[in-house]
Amino acid sequence: MSTQDKRREDLVAAPSRFPLREVVLFAALLAAILGVYMAMGAAYSTRMLVEAACYAILALGLTIQWGYAGQFNAGVMGFVALGGYCAMAFSVPVNPAFWESELPGELARVLLYAAAAAMLVFGATRLDRIGVPKRLRTLIAIVLAVVLYLVVISLLRGVTGEIQSRAGFVGGLGLPAWTGWIVGGALAGAVGYFIGHICLGLRSDYLAIATLGIAEIIKAFLKNSDWLTRGTATVSPLPWPTPGPAELGFTLARALYLSVTAVMIAVIFFLLHRAYNAPWGRMIRAIRDNEVAASAMGKDINQRRLEIFVLGCILMGIGGGVLATFNSLFDPDGYLPLNHTFLVLVMVILGGPGNNLGTIFGAVAVYLIWIMSEPLALALMSLAVHLGDLWFAWEPPRNIESRALQARVFVIGLLITLVLRFAPQGLLPEKVRHHG
Repeated sequence: MSTQDKRREDLVAAPSRFPLREVVLFAALLAAILGVYMAMGAAYSTRMLVEAACYAILALGLTIQWGYAGQFNAGVMGFVALGGYCAMAFSVPVNPAFWESELPGELARVLLYAAAAAMLVFGATRLDRIGVPKRLRTLIAIVLAVVLYLVVISLLRGVTGEIQSRAGFVGGLGLPAWTGWIVGGALAGAVGYFIGHICLGLRSDYLAIATLGIAEIIKAFLKNSDWLTRGTATVSPLPWPTPGPAELGFTLARALYLSVTAVMIAVIFFLLHRAYNAPWGRMIRAIRDNEVAASAMGKDINQRRLEIFVLGCILMGIGGGVLATFNSLFDPDGYLPLNHTFLVLVMVILGGPGNNLGTIFGAVAVYLIWIMSEPLALALMSLAVHLGDLWFAWEPPRNIESRALQARVFVIGLLITLVLRFAPQGLLPEKVRHHG
């Protein structure tokens, strides 16, 4: 038997190690969850787990972008908002005041004008193919774009003003909530495809700035489009795909919703695990680790990077739709970078970029810390105030509740500092198999 054959046989026959670290960490996490159940009650704790499961879907989307391909997406908030909007738009009941009037036809007519204007501008950018000088082509395209934009936006403002005054807003389609989740993922993927064509050629720091800026643009559009989203007036309640608290009570209804999110995470985890260990996953990691070598092997670098970016955006859109439906509220002003981008980033860092199981662990652990840091800080501050008043006659400070709320930011900052210092690869680092 040759030396190479012997190495292959040893690799196949070698037993896999017992996952001691995984067992210990998940056992500790389970103990913490049980402690929260005993301290806060079943209804509160189940709600916390459902929200943590929604964040786990978002974190899985980020870990395949950052962990699989090394793409730092700082615009998670924007894709989450798109998913939440689609969940609202598809599940909210139909608005008869809008659909039974002539407003849908007028809105469609303006949108057709906008599509025609976009096609004209696109055609103007191709005038150099028929002999027009490039500078003149650019000037014509810019002037045409500005004029057509002013015309279309004027027509659109007239229609949207009528919609707001007569119908309030467009309303929804009255479909099951899960249809909005699917469309939300598709819309986030489409926007990610558009962004990827523009931004994936940038360096990682510029990509982060670009995605963050685009996320803010998406939020601003949803916030200021009162005719489409009701803006800061919010839309609620959003129907659940399962029986709600009115039918089953808070605890049982939330437990049923938790089972739906758990099944979704299991399916996503299975598909990502298969993809990670497939030739496609090995190719993605090869591009991440050595792009020059992968390109020399004939791999289409840009196409593969675009695929992974779009896939991550799809998961973020789905997770955003699931989260908005569970909260039964769509508030464009509630999508904050701290909550929907930085917190997801901390989850991925804590669990381990590129490790799907670690990402799920990090999502639940970080969200538990994020939620429980406020009541724990309030209890400690109240105890300190009581002892200070008892021993030193201190005057109780004002707004202790708001100070306790800010403690969660300090706790998360301290957590990420400790992780980066003592476990820079995460608590469950990516497992890289070495052959030979």
